[in-house]
Amino acid sequence: MAKKVEKTTKEKKPVKPAIKKNASDVKTTKKTVKTQTKKPTKTEAKNEKTTQKVAEKTSKVEVKKTKKEPVKKTKEPEKTPKSTAKEKAVKTKKKSTKKKTKTKSTKKEEEKEIKMVPPPAKEKEESSERKKIRAEINKASKDIYLPEFIINSIIDKVEKDKTLKTKIKKIVERVIAEYTSNLIDPTEACGMVGAQSIGEPGTQMTMRTFHYAGVAEINVTLGLPRLIEIVDARSIPSTPMMTIYLQNEYKINPDLAKEIANKIEITTLTDVADIEMDLINIIINIKPNKKTMEKKGLTIDEVFESVQKIRKIDAKIEKKDVIKITLDEPSYMNLQVVNESLKKLKIKGIDGIKRIIIRKEPHEGYVIYSEGSNLSEVLKIEGVDPYRTSTNDIHSVARELGIEAARNMIIQEAYNTLSEQGLNVDLRHIMLVADVMTADGTVRAIGRHGVSGEKSSVLSRAAFEITVNHLLLASQRGESDTLNGVAENIIVGQPVNLGTGAVKLIMELGKPKQKKGK
Repeated sequence: MAKKVEKTTKEKKPVKPAIKKNASDVKTTKKTVKTQTKKPTKTEAKNEKTTQKVAEKTSKVEVKKTKKEPVKKTKEPEKTPKSTAKEKAVKTKKKSTKKKTKTKSTKKEEEKEIKMVPPPAKEKEESSERKKIRAEINKASKDIYLPEFIINSIIDKVEKDKTLKTKIKKIVERVIAEYTSNLIDPTEACGMVGAQSIGEPGTQMTMRTFHYAGVAEINVTLGLPRLIEIVDARSIPSTPMMTIYLQNEYKINPDLAKEIANKIEITTLTDVADIEMDLINIIINIKPNKKTMEKKGLTIDEVFESVQKIRKIDAKIEKKDVIKITLDEPSYMNLQVVNESLKKLKIKGIDGIKRIIIRKEPHEGYVIYSEGSNLSEVLKIEGVDPYRTSTNDIHSVARELGIEAARNMIIQEAYNTLSEQGLNVDLRHIMLVADVMTADGTVRAIGRHGVSGEKSSVLSRAAFEITVNHLLLASQRGESDTLNGVAENIIVGQPVNLGTGAVKLIMELGKPKQKKGK
């Protein structure tokens, strides 16, 4: 019996701690699971205990397996912070060096561009001889203003011919006499003189609209219609044209010049491929021409990408590089619409430029002439010289390059149209017209919609065009006219406040005083 009691005590000893463990487990379950309303029974606690043990065993086995390989990977990120800090420092140094190299490279590129069309050269310090001659000229002029250009030209002449040093006084006197004789008199009607000098030769200009200017293949509007276009400040000229100059190797190498021409000239699908309609199957087949594709520098993939832009179609490349097009909603009407849109489809080039001609000019290399104008897009192309590329569209020049460039463009275009007809008009009169057109920062027309329509004088506006409307509007607004201009004073019958009419001196004519002693 004693042995049996010992066995039972031995068996009962391990049972007591197990019951304690179950109680602790039950407590933990009570803490973690708050939503449960019922308390767990002893059987449920035992089941939870067994599931926990199984989970612990499986987790231990997984940890043992993972310790062999992934631990190495987990150790690496512990070391990474030090390595990453070093790598980051190296990367930042590399980035800084890259930025410096980029800035240096960009500066070099800008310098290269500037070298092609350099800005005005910095004035070098004058030699002692030139300084002496300049001082003598200033003494001889006696504080009378002379332009810098005239003074420099005198110095250049005197430097070349040293015998003129003794005659500087006489030279300066003659120059001052010529300069003052060419100055406009005070209160002179320079606007009237300028209008007459441009208007009178304009009556002798031919009325033909097209002429071969420089390039025989491109028609450009010249003569009186072109002059009217310039003065009216038309938004789009009747025949827009561009002269595109090239840089560096592009103007020497004909292949590179052709590449730029292909980028600029607009190419449609009909230029590169044949479009065939299959009315039986309601399908369109596009058969590209390989020779023309090579000339234009195009691939079949580029053509396929541009074709896919059209909506409600499915395009596939079949054998022999034929593009087959099927419609999502097959019908003869849709087939015709898709066919027309394919004919007008742009594959490559710049909008607005229809045709291009490459010519080799003497002392210049290859120059591109285009029928059509798009200055903003052409200037973005690599190899195009942005300093000399020009267009006859004045408004696009004003948008891209500013109002001063537009002013110079008006002067150049007007002078070229007049001189092409053999009419010699002084450049200063055209400059005056260009100044009036661009005085307020925008290109204005000389007409009732521009300069003359914005005059402050009511009578001068009425004298130009639409007399009754101007007078009615002025009376409604209660405007007043100060009669400062020419037209309004002539209408009223007063002397004009210009020239001799501006002088208001009165001389009293009395008996001449006799000298004493007679």
